[in-house]
Amino acid sequence: MREASFYKKLENSEVQCFLCAQHCRIEPADRGMCGVRENREGTLWTLVYGRPVAMNADPIEKKPLYHFQPGTLSYSIGTEGCNLSCLFCQNADIAHGPKVNRRIRGGETAPDKIVSGAKESGCASIAYTYTEPVVFLEYALDVAELARREGLANVFVTNGYMTRQSREAAMPLVDAANVDLKAFSEDFYREQCGASLKPVLKTIEELKNGGIWVEATTLLIPGLNDSPEELRQMAEFLVSVDANMPWHVSAFHPAYRMQDRPPTSADALYTARSIGLDAGLHYVYVGNIPGVEGRDTHCSSCGELLIERSGFAASKRGLRHGVCTSCGAPLPGKGLTTGE
Repeated sequence: MREASFYKKLENSEVQCFLCAQHCRIEPADRGMCGVRENREGTLWTLVYGRPVAMNADPIEKKPLYHFQPGTLSYSIGTEGCNLSCLFCQNADIAHGPKVNRRIRGGETAPDKIVSGAKESGCASIAYTYTEPVVFLEYALDVAELARREGLANVFVTNGYMTRQSREAAMPLVDAANVDLKAFSEDFYREQCGASLKPVLKTIEELKNGGIWVEATTLLIPGLNDSPEELRQMAEFLVSVDANMPWHVSAFHPAYRMQDRPPTSADALYTARSIGLDAGLHYVYVGNIPGVEGRDTHCSSCGELLIERSGFAASKRGLRHGVCTSCGAPLPGKGLTTGE
């Protein structure tokens, strides 16, 4: 265990956590909503420091990040715990396990072991993913600092439910982020996720303004967040931040406590993609359904095929040194020349 950061002590041995936008007030012997921060006699402890439950070398495209170091591997780690309570959670076992049984799994792995594992696996970056990286932020930052020294990039795959304090701590060490924009409705966030929308929008804006490469992902759930009006609102928000920000619209499959909805159809993904492009986004991608179109990257100036994708494999076609070989227009992104 390690004493947590981002909290203050209150009267009667209570504490208040400022790690995420839940701002949990935690009584002695209780835990925060994440299930992995515990108040012990007036001191808040993180229970997952150095205890990853997953470590894998994944294609960066799996995060998904399409405009950051395409075609490379990212050493992906995650601990148990999550600060949201999404009914459609795709990783419920590790995200919500500690809330149900109070057990913390994961073998002890020091930050330097993560970095050495990434280098031995031939990875260009380390991704903090699978669950929510904010709940293991102290560990993630220690790993990220060592990774930066060794020439590895750092990637956050996050729900964006952060505070000013946690954003400011993470931003100097994060190179790219994929942020879940789950919906554009406060009702959806409250009823389906136990959260609110505004902190997520703030995180997207602040990360982008801080020079981090940001891509957004929305899991389309039939009948809940896929109306044309709501999709247009999401797209227009992203355009207001940066029209070059890639938006990934992904297919829902019944999971966890949401088994009553059908899987997302390919047609619904194509509709969302069209709405995003019509709203002014230059790059909208579809995913989570095998064989669908809309995964390749084309030049927004001339339409030339720049990056072709099959599954999670990416091949640079008309992209050299980060620019289109046909018209010379640069492709927005970071690390586009990695591996050349």
